[in-house]
Amino acid sequence: MTPNENNTQSNINELSPHSGTRYWGEVQVIEEGETYRISRLEIKPRHGIKPQIHYHRNEHWVVVSGVAKVTCGEKEILLNRNESTYVPAATLHKVENPGQIPLVILEIQNGEYLGEDDTERPYDFLNLVKPVADGQ
Repeated sequence: MTPNENNTQSNINELSPHSGTRYWGEVQVIEEGETYRISRLEIKPRHGIKPQIHYHRNEHWVVVSGVAKVTCGEKEILLNRNESTYVPAATLHKVENPGQIPLVILEIQNGEYLGEDDTERPYDFLNLVKPVADGQ
């Protein structure tokens, strides 16, 4: 089967604008098409991705190595190597690496729109600076 036989264009795209270094580690886009993106995420020990919501895509995460602490809605789970989870659209979610070795995850995003402007990080808008009490 050729990549276009299923009417989905695909590109193996290591130079994707979605690839690169982040404060928590690295993203490498392995393949992407119009309605999907497959990425390799490497999350540094004791780091994680901020809580976020996507309204037009679902995500599947498969742990390749390390341990993932995943929060999806109100549910928190630990995933080990060869375990996976599903993140439905419109669900607040995050992943953290509580371990001492890098966490490697394969992430499959699937949806009608994959633009970065579909990522909402609600906690970025909170004022995290506590006011100084009177008289201090």
